[in-house]
Amino acid sequence: MSGSEVPGQAARAAAAGAAGPGDEAASAMAVVSRAAADGGPGAPARSPGAPGQARGAAASGVWQQMARAFLANKLSLVGLGIVILMLLLCFVGPLLYHTNQTNAQLALTSNVPTNAAPSAAHLLGTDNSSFDELGRIMYAGQSDLEVALAAALLATLAGVVWGAVAGFVGGVIDTVMMRVVDAVLAVPALLLLIVISDLYKPSKPFLILLIGLVAWLVPARLVRAETLSLRTREYVQAVQMFGGSNWRIVFRHIIPNALSTIVVNTTFQVADAILFLAALGYLGLGIQPPGTDWGTMLSTAVSDGAVVNNYWWLIWPPGLAIVLVAASFNLAGDALRDGLDVRFQRR
Repeated sequence: MSGSEVPGQAARAAAAGAAGPGDEAASAMAVVSRAAADGGPGAPARSPGAPGQARGAAASGVWQQMARAFLANKLSLVGLGIVILMLLLCFVGPLLYHTNQTNAQLALTSNVPTNAAPSAAHLLGTDNSSFDELGRIMYAGQSDLEVALAAALLATLAGVVWGAVAGFVGGVIDTVMMRVVDAVLAVPALLLLIVISDLYKPSKPFLILLIGLVAWLVPARLVRAETLSLRTREYVQAVQMFGGSNWRIVFRHIIPNALSTIVVNTTFQVADAILFLAALGYLGLGIQPPGTDWGTMLSTAVSDGAVVNNYWWLIWPPGLAIVLVAASFNLAGDALRDGLDVRFQRR
């Protein structure tokens, strides 16, 4: 053994003795040592822009990885393109393609024929109320996407907080909170939506709350599972050793480190919300007149004899819109998972 190694061993032994025999104290000292090495007292001087440059490089790396994930998965790239196209069609399209979609009396008293086939004047024809079908698709798509996106965000926020708190606290509180989740999951979501929608008059805010009510359960279980793993990590134990509050640990350390799971699940929540709203609309429990949604358009077309009379332009466009948008959000979520999950980045 060389003489240069003896002082190093003595210094490490002295540091271990000062820290105490416990493994937690040793872990805390190790974290403090690394923090000092990263910029604490006695650490080598760094340029003022180094932390910002490091964060910028990390963010750039994430975006590059996500871009590679989309390029590697052609179906996900197509799905992302369809999502962007539908957003532009529904929210920018009405600014360029002006139609009447709210005044049924005006539409019926105009010279526009009912159930007219597609033509140069009406690219997707008209419905039984003389509404332009393409304009109706845009108008209904606004409601569908607004409700789906808002309900997905609401469900994600509620589920993330519920699951993170349950997983981090553990014990009896975790058991009670997750039994609540299991109890609500035992009831078929669509049946619950139908019953509640039948009791109250559906409106856009009401549908957002209703769909969010049944959709937060899945992210709650996913985030709880992530939290059970993250709460045993060294950095969480270090924050606890230094007196960090439980709320700080949950919102500053647990949830940010589960962000990849949360983001991916949010895209799936949007797809599920679109399907839920389509089912409610088809049953007459969706957006009420003068508004509409894609499911309500299908229901109205069927009740007006579109199937019997072969008015395909009243059936295919809203049906394809539902399927394409829901599938596209799912495909985009697959690529986001590949881009954000470390396990897939190593492939």
